[in-house]
Amino acid sequence: MNKKDVIAFFDRAAANWDAELIRHDDVIGRILDGAGVREGARVLDVACGTGVLIPDYLARKVASVTGVDISAEMIRIAREKFPQDNVRFLCADVEELPAGELYDCVMVYNAFPHFPEPERLIRALLKHLAPGGTLTIAHGMSRAQIDDHHRGSASRVSCGLMHEDALAAMLRKYVQLEVKISDERMYQLTGRKL
Repeated sequence: MNKKDVIAFFDRAAANWDAELIRHDDVIGRILDGAGVREGARVLDVACGTGVLIPDYLARKVASVTGVDISAEMIRIAREKFPQDNVRFLCADVEELPAGELYDCVMVYNAFPHFPEPERLIRALLKHLAPGGTLTIAHGMSRAQIDDHHRGSASRVSCGLMHEDALAAMLRKYVQLEVKISDERMYQLTGRKL
């Protein structure tokens, strides 16, 4: 998978992203609960797109949200939608983002199959995770639904969603696994950095 193809795909998709979004509030609530997104938390939203989870973070009274996405168009739209002082956006490749601010919650929502080297991503994200913080990889659909969805126009920019057991084994090398869900409605693995 070529990163230039990924950028081009998401730049093209950005204008209609929100209109085509499939959202289940109860699933999102369950994911955020499992991820430990709570009042006062500092959140790093990886591959944030147009900021689809920003309202959910803000409703939970987080201290701050930093959204990062490789697509300039996604970031442009997100910035227009969320001008709040405690929300900022970076157009960057998160795997190359230098260590700096530490976050209580690092969230990869509906984006994991677009990273061709999962373990490289996990190691990169750990540089941004505070001790005791959580790393969450989640989708608001089942693994089968995500893979089916990506068979279409997104097939060139998706690797398929890793089986939850394989991802759990990978995560356990770096974090204490606290949540592992893969059912007909959602997919979530959350680990805590010790």
